[in-house]
Amino acid sequence: MKIAIIGHKRIPSNEGGIEKGVEQHAVRMAALGHEVHVYNRGGADKYSGKCERLHEYKGVRIITIPTFQNQKLNAVVYSFLATLRAAFGRYDVVSYRASGPCAMVGLAKKLGMKCVASLHGIDSQRSKWGRFASWYLRRGERLAATKADALMVLSKNMQKYISDEYGANSILFYNGVDRPKILSPNEINSRFGLEKNGYILYLSRIVPEKGLDVLIRAYKQVKTEKKLVIAGGADSSEYLAQLKLLADDDNRIHFVGYVTGNTIAELYSNAWLFTLPSYLEGMSNSLLEALSYGNCCFLSDIPENTEPAGTHACYFRTGDIEDCRHRLQELLDNPKKIRLLKSEASDYVCNRFSWDGAVDLTLNVYKSVVYGNGDMR
Repeated sequence: MKIAIIGHKRIPSNEGGIEKGVEQHAVRMAALGHEVHVYNRGGADKYSGKCERLHEYKGVRIITIPTFQNQKLNAVVYSFLATLRAAFGRYDVVSYRASGPCAMVGLAKKLGMKCVASLHGIDSQRSKWGRFASWYLRRGERLAATKADALMVLSKNMQKYISDEYGANSILFYNGVDRPKILSPNEINSRFGLEKNGYILYLSRIVPEKGLDVLIRAYKQVKTEKKLVIAGGADSSEYLAQLKLLADDDNRIHFVGYVTGNTIAELYSNAWLFTLPSYLEGMSNSLLEALSYGNCCFLSDIPENTEPAGTHACYFRTGDIEDCRHRLQELLDNPKKIRLLKSEASDYVCNRFSWDGAVDLTLNVYKSVVYGNGDMR
């Protein structure tokens, strides 16, 4: 098939879960013999500052769409121009990723394209958006649910939301992992002074919906010598400053910033616990990766965490500082339980969530749309 993908920021990139997923899907589909065109946004990686304009990446054709750097206009202009450009590509299927870009599904259908929409979370509920952005994201959800030839979602919770809000059917898909190589703490020891099993790790984007304020307030009341390491890029310097101020009087809390490559692998490989205190997720790549490295995971109890991790993690009530403190202290006081969960985590997640399986499922949806095997909505 000839496939176009629209909706991410750019690949290769570590800017977010959608970017990781698009890269994995596109490269693996190309390796299977499909012609894959990925529509990157112009501009620089918001965390690393790198600005690369590639034309090809691991067998995938890269088409870069120039966009405004204004965040309020970026996604709208990008997805509109990418859709117009794709209309001349004679694609078998166009894959739209995320709520904002899915607002162009109606235009794509009018231009005669077959579309698969993938929603990675209820983006309209994210706290960073203003009134217009939230309206626009809900419009994208609605068009994905009512106009796309097939709609894919990352959780049963979102599947229910789409059914309740729009009366539409959707298909469950999932993110994936590869079984990783466990690394010794060489770089993280020299850069950050971290030892194996000496820290609790948060590694994801630093944004309000991740619940880091709850985690920090709870952790400050916990009796432990384990450090709290917070790694990841911040969308807002103001929010990051608020978190650092909140943590300022506890020298056990370390912000290590945006990390890549072997640094990420070493952080996952040597953590005593991994934590994700989110209010809102799709299906967290960070959670799956943490499990794949054999981490014991301490998570908020939102369905998007409990569904993929199941009984292979420990939970606290979302947003509840006291419950977070109590359950974290209880877990840290029970190293036998931590070691048991660590011993089971990697096999569990690697056997259940593989990138190859995720790509096969996605291709089957594309084929059903292209070859007319019924209405997939």
